[in-house]
Amino acid sequence: MAPPAAVPRAVGVLRALIDFALPPRCPACGAVTGEPHRFCLDCWQSIRFLGDPCCARCGRPFAHDRGADAECAACLAAPPDYDRLRSAVAYGEVARRVALKLKYGRRPGVAHTIAHLMRRHVEALAGRSGEAPLLAPVPLHRWRIWKRGYNQSALIATALAKRTGHEVALDLLRRAKATPSLRGLGRRERAMAVRGAFRVLERTRLRIAGRTILLVDDVYTSGATANACARALRRAGAAQVN
Repeated sequence: MAPPAAVPRAVGVLRALIDFALPPRCPACGAVTGEPHRFCLDCWQSIRFLGDPCCARCGRPFAHDRGADAECAACLAAPPDYDRLRSAVAYGEVARRVALKLKYGRRPGVAHTIAHLMRRHVEALAGRSGEAPLLAPVPLHRWRIWKRGYNQSALIATALAKRTGHEVALDLLRRAKATPSLRGLGRRERAMAVRGAFRVLERTRLRIAGRTILLVDDVYTSGATANACARALRRAGAAQVN
C-alpha cells in the first residue's frame, strides 16, 4: 500500500498525463486552454456578462443605475410570476455555441461550464432570501429525455449544487404534457404552448412549502417556461421563486 503522502503525487502525475493527452479546451471554439471549463481569450472577450445595473425583477440591463428596486417598463406593465430572474450572459454567438453543445451536441460536461458562470447569481439570490435556496431544474418530458439522454437543466442544477453546497431536488416539478419546440414561436404562442405543462408531485409538496426555490434553466427567451414553472411552484406553497 502506498504511503498517504504518495497519493496526491500520484494523482498529480495522472492528471498531468491526462492533460497532455487530452488538454482542456475552450467550451465554445475548442482552442486549447489552461484549465477545464475556461474560455480562450477571444471567446471570453466576446461574452457579454449580465448583472447590475438591471431590472430588479427580470434582470433586463439598464443603461444606468436606477436604484436597487427599480423595475423595467415590461415588468411594471405585466409583472412576471417569478420574484427575480438573473441571467449569467447575454445570448450571443459564444453563448449560443455553448448552449447548443449541451442541448444537442451530447456534451454534458458543458453543464459545469454554465454552472461556473451562473454561480455568482445563485449566491447573490441566496443572500437576498436569507436562507439557502432549493435548486430545481426546469423538467423535460420523459420522451424528450429518452431521445436526448439527459435533461440539460438538471445537469446544470446538479453542478451548481456541487459548487455552492445548496440542496438540489431534481423531481420537484414534472412536465405533465409534451410540448412542441418553442424555437421560432412568438411570445403569445410560447405561453400557450406551455400552459398547464408543469405540475408539482404530491410527494414533493412538503419540500416546497415556505421555501425559496431557485429554478434553473439553460436559456431564457420570452419567459413563458419560467412563468409556467413559477405558477406551479407558487400554487404548491413556495415562498419565493427565483
